[in-house]
Amino acid sequence: MSATIIDGKAFAAGVREKVAGHVARLTEENDITPGLAVVLVGEDPASQVYVRSKGKQTVEVGMNSFEHKLDAETSEEDLLALIDQLNNDPAVHGILVQLPLPGHLNEDLVINSIDPAKDVDGFHISNVGLLGTGQKSMVPCTPLGCLMMLRDHHGSLSGLNAVVVGRSNIVGKPMANLLLRDSCTVTIAHSRTKDIEEVCKQADILVAAVGRPEMITGDWVKPGATVIDVGINRIDAPEKGEGKTRLVGDVHFESAAAVAGAITPVPGGVGPMTIACLLANTLTACCRANGLAEPEGLTA
Repeated sequence: MSATIIDGKAFAAGVREKVAGHVARLTEENDITPGLAVVLVGEDPASQVYVRSKGKQTVEVGMNSFEHKLDAETSEEDLLALIDQLNNDPAVHGILVQLPLPGHLNEDLVINSIDPAKDVDGFHISNVGLLGTGQKSMVPCTPLGCLMMLRDHHGSLSGLNAVVVGRSNIVGKPMANLLLRDSCTVTIAHSRTKDIEEVCKQADILVAAVGRPEMITGDWVKPGATVIDVGINRIDAPEKGEGKTRLVGDVHFESAAAVAGAITPVPGGVGPMTIACLLANTLTACCRANGLAEPEGLTA
């Protein structure tokens, strides 16, 4: 293995430390404490774990955490009423509705009912449009985390060829827009892309966000490229024992690491950056709401 390992766990710890410093100064100098409200509908086990982690890390950086846990049968009317209440609460600067929602709830309607200025997930259609047109917006957390790590590793991204594998609204499309804003030449590849292996081989920056375990192997990677693996997939691991599983990314780590110049591991790469950037977004939203300077290095 020759690639530099981009340690997302350590990088995320640094982001949280910066956020905590800004929060302490906001509280001391302006008597303002950023507040994040997380809404969980139903009892999805993975979502419950994620929400607990968000709440814990929110408090650790000195922010106020507001958790709203609703029954799976909660009506759309009641959920929208709660969001309206949070939109109008000056103590709440960021609102996140944990996805997926139960099937009877319209996710698009719910997400677009959040005040765009408090939409710290960056999923509101207004934020999508602002990002796509290069204007100030709330940026989805996972792509923002990827961008932070790329800027840290490369310095300037200007002129680099970037390939994003995956075209989701949550990662692929916003990632491409962020890379365009940093003056990369960007290609989005997906399941219908012809000669996708050859397309990937042209990338100085290769972002894998396709949701297929270990799809991208070392022979898809340009020598010296930076590989950002967004995928988190659980696969069988019979070598660990019967019924055991392990986490892998969308990239076959060993073969890619032998060719790449730098690579994020799974786990411990992009994953820890998502909550760190959620906290950064909440801080940014608080500063914007109060007409204060945005925290340097924590926004796109």
